[in-house]
Amino acid sequence: MKDYNFYVYILTNWNDTVMYIGMTNNLERRLYEHKNKLVEGFTKKYNVNKLVYYEHGTDVHAAIAREKEIKKWRREKKNNLVMTMNPAWKDLSLEWEAPGVSPTPSVISTSASEEKS
Repeated sequence: MKDYNFYVYILTNWNDTVMYIGMTNNLERRLYEHKNKLVEGFTKKYNVNKLVYYEHGTDVHAAIAREKEIKKWRREKKNNLVMTMNPAWKDLSLEWEAPGVSPTPSVISTSASEEKS
């Protein structure tokens, strides 16, 4: 049986003045695209490429629901979410380059998708 991985993530710029919430099935690839400005849009225009938060899950419907939920939040609530994982607001992707270091993500709840079933 194939394992599926989905990530909901928050990016900001280096001044922490704007936020981008996204969802992907390959976080490392998606960050590469953001950091190298390979995709036109908000993140390229505003230089939003610092990973400050992410959640991992295996249910695509739960990940989509979570992304939509976070996007609706006010900035203060998003800030508080980031603080739960990353109080220093450092770029979490930089840690992946260190040998043997991989940050532990929060887990996307499947309750949103279970409620729809």
